[in-house]
Amino acid sequence: MRVAGIGFRDGAGIDSLRWVLAAVEAKGGAADALATLPEKAPALRALAEERSLPLHSVSVAGVDTPTRSPRIEAMHGTGSVAEAAALVAAGTGARITVARITAPDGMATCAMAEVEGRNE
Repeated sequence: MRVAGIGFRDGAGIDSLRWVLAAVEAKGGAADALATLPEKAPALRALAEERSLPLHSVSVAGVDTPTRSPRIEAMHGTGSVAEAAALVAAGTGARITVARITAPDGMATCAMAEVEGRNE
């Protein structure tokens, strides 16, 4: 199963969200699910519905990630919301297959995690 984790700033438009998801899928294959923070899930629901993908809202504090943003670490307790959300939603044994990619406007990031043998 491949999960695309998405982190984004308040006010990020659907075009930024689509762009980062497409960029990650171009490198890692089609996502089977999306994941983000609980407080961000309502804003991501439209993209999940548009793509007919399940949306997981997950807590990310304390999750170790390959990339690190000091600002995000201070705010959320992890180096990358996108990477941490993907890892948590994919489950035990998941690994990052596409490190976070940032939208050109800087409003959204996306990463992909994959775990073998688990289907949505």
